[in-house]
Amino acid sequence: MDKKSYTFEEIKQKLVNYCVYQDRCHAEVEQKMREFLLIDEAKEEIILYLLKENYLNEERFTRSYIRGKFYIKHWGRTKIKMNLKQKQISERLINSCFDEIYESDYEKTIRKIFEDYYSKQTGLKEYQKKTKTIKYLMSKGFEYEKIIDIFD
Repeated sequence: MDKKSYTFEEIKQKLVNYCVYQDRCHAEVEQKMREFLLIDEAKEEIILYLLKENYLNEERFTRSYIRGKFYIKHWGRTKIKMNLKQKQISERLINSCFDEIYESDYEKTIRKIFEDYYSKQTGLKEYQKKTKTIKYLMSKGFEYEKIIDIFD
């Protein structure tokens, strides 16, 4: 299979479309650029263009990622932070964007997941059900302290 060769402008447009379709972070755009044979100067020029035209915006990406993973996937802050770090988003930016999650929603979600999961545990002693449910919530990225707080 031979790779189709694209002009610089075509590649730039492909990356614009990639960013328009869904918010992206730098790491994702750089990964996508590897599909094309570009010299470093060309890559840099495209990144600068995407930033200047606001197609690539790390804070917007981080905020929409946090909203999506919490409100749609019901992930806790720990899991969200870990995944954003893998995308090379700075801890400072991650922490400043966590205000996308309302504290009351966070607690409600923990409580709801706890109740749903807990009620499905059958044939176990009370403390086993509770332990298993706490472990489950932690695997979804919720902090132990937050989970415990809800039941004190």
